Amino acid sequence: MVHAVVGAQFGDEGKGKMVDYFAVQADMVIRYQGGGNAGHTIVNEYGKFALHLVPSGIFNPKTVCVLGTGVVIHPMNLVKELRTLQEAGISTDQLVISERAHLVLPYHVWQDRYEEQVRFAKVGTTLQGIGPAYQDKTGRFGIQMGEMLDLEHFRRRLEEAFRLKLEKMPGMRETSGSFEEMWEELMAAREVLLPHIRDTLPLVRQAVESRQNVLLEGQLGVMRDLDWGVYPFVTSSNPISGFTSVGAGIPPTAIRRVTGITKAYTTAVGEGPFPTELHDAVGEHLRDRGGEYGATTGRPRRCGWLDLPSLRYGAWLNGYTDLALMKLDVLSGLEEIRVCTGYALDGQVHDLPLPAHRLEKAVPVYDTLPGWHEDVSNCRSFHDLPANAQAYVQYVERQVGVPVKYVSVGPERSQTIVRS
Repeated sequence: MVHAVVGAQFGDEGKGKMVDYFAVQADMVIRYQGGGNAGHTIVNEYGKFALHLVPSGIFNPKTVCVLGTGVVIHPMNLVKELRTLQEAGISTDQLVISERAHLVLPYHVWQDRYEEQVRFAKVGTTLQGIGPAYQDKTGRFGIQMGEMLDLEHFRRRLEEAFRLKLEKMPGMRETSGSFEEMWEELMAAREVLLPHIRDTLPLVRQAVESRQNVLLEGQLGVMRDLDWGVYPFVTSSNPISGFTSVGAGIPPTAIRRVTGITKAYTTAVGEGPFPTELHDAVGEHLRDRGGEYGATTGRPRRCGWLDLPSLRYGAWLNGYTDLALMKLDVLSGLEEIRVCTGYALDGQVHDLPLPAHRLEKAVPVYDTLPGWHEDVSNCRSFHDLPANAQAYVQYVERQVGVPVKYVSVGPERSQTIVRS
């Protein structure tokens, strides 16, 4: 069965934990889009890890882990991530990299920093070079991972790409380093990555046609989708389920299950409208209890109440078959919990979609539910949860119209409640 796991909010929802949880029984995990600009934090028997590129199934030695065609890869950063895993005693032999995935290169990082500086409205990019790499891909100036296989061809392509960047952005010459410095770094990374690069389509097709368990893993969430997110405060690719088949190389008719991952509240990193954001003691409670700091940048995340319009919006766009509600334990200790049910704007109550310039003016409309004080981190069944916590989960389920099959009460795999 092919099972897609997608973000139902702004990213950072806990997809890494759930993919790690599902990967125990997965034959293959495919990362289908994005780059190293977001991290999946995973806590398991090996320790705590922030994965930026490597698929979250890497901890299961029997799971084939694929970096798919829709991903953009910074080779040197990927090598660092692999070494961190290897130093923790985790085999990376099962990693396969699509020859069609695109390279993120040092000049992309320079371009990212420059473009963020000159923007009138800051996007809040992580400055990892992801957006410029996708720009080159769509502009047909990009370089694919498979081009590293032919060294003479690769150098010729890279020299041409570097020359074009200097012509477009002459200021890059003084601050981005020389071509030869970049070449030396790439050659060191190439030596490590070369055994992993291949045509992934036959491998993926064989897994799907033989009815193996295949997990599709993305980064960020629906509200950061390039086409359907809060533009321009979005990522440079498509995290939604419709892109999973493109980035992985699987026909859409093969995808049988889509699990949406949402926190029990809402967080965001970067700029842009965030109607339920809290700038008070409750917001600090959520940040401190939830450890809400970016796995890639370390930036404190913006925190707010759960936003039902975004969940309903994502339910339509992604076609969720079920939801995983993460970090329910973080809400413990609050007297009451508010949930946004719509946005007041121009004398009317709106749902999504709304363009960014209008969403910035929207005022959230709230329902208020009773909170609970009990520590839920040791609960292992739904009926172990306090009555108000159970009611909160059931409320979300009714409002979104999608069953909440999983409830997370802590970072460990074992702190995952499965509802029948």
